[in-house]
Amino acid sequence: MMTGKRWIILGGVVLIGIVVGRLAFRAFLNLLMGGTLFGGNFL
Repeated sequence: MMTGKRWIILGGVVLIGIVVGRLAFRAFLNLLMGGTLFGGNFL
């Protein structure tokens, strides 16, 4: 049986995973486009 504390921890882990995944995805697109992570010319 899952307790409230377990759900909170699970939610936190999922949230961190989403944030890290988005940052990794942006960094990957950045390498493809040859821009800088924060700003820069993408064209």
